[in-house]
Amino acid sequence: MNSKVKSILFRSLFVSSCVAAVAGCGSSDQKLPILGERDWVKKTVDGKEVVDTIYNKIPKFAFVNQYGDTITEKIVEDKIYVTDFFFTTCPTICPVMKKQMVKVYEAYKNNPDVMILSHSIDPEHDTPAVLNKFAKDLGVEGKQWQFLTGDKAKIYEIGQNNYMSTAKEDSTVQGGYIHSGAFILVDKEKHVRGMYDGTTEEGTKKLLNDMERLLAEYKK
Repeated sequence: MNSKVKSILFRSLFVSSCVAAVAGCGSSDQKLPILGERDWVKKTVDGKEVVDTIYNKIPKFAFVNQYGDTITEKIVEDKIYVTDFFFTTCPTICPVMKKQMVKVYEAYKNNPDVMILSHSIDPEHDTPAVLNKFAKDLGVEGKQWQFLTGDKAKIYEIGQNNYMSTAKEDSTVQGGYIHSGAFILVDKEKHVRGMYDGTTEEGTKKLLNDMERLLAEYKK
């Protein structure tokens, strides 16, 4: 495996390990952490100055799905979701990732509180028609799992700046693109709550467990 790909996978695994360490320090009822950069602002509440935390949040977006429909952030309104980055002709980690993501899809199939968004990092090739066939070949039906394409720059920007997942062209690696193998868990407020190694059974099991914990937060 190319050294750059190894580096990306290592970084994803390192992040996942850190999250697991944080989450495992308390009881099973402990909330999942909010990941990413944050800022602090001062404001006045009831005449007192307090410090409020501003967390990394997934911004508004507009991409095209496997059915040719324009999809915005409204599709995940009041839902938790899992997202990742891939391309259909990927010769390395993508087939393994999709095999693992199918397990997530099957576990939450038809659950109205859960969605999956998979972003192609090769939009020139991965047209809606290509993505539609790709989804069908995986056995995916309906609109719960969205396969997204669109403006390349915007896909890379939201991946690297907001989902904290490497996604870019690189002619020196096999397939011509480099991306992390991370599955990213996002809550209903569009905060990143976990990152997992999507190339392993262990990473997927941890994701499924944390999805249950996150869903439980909204039942309390």
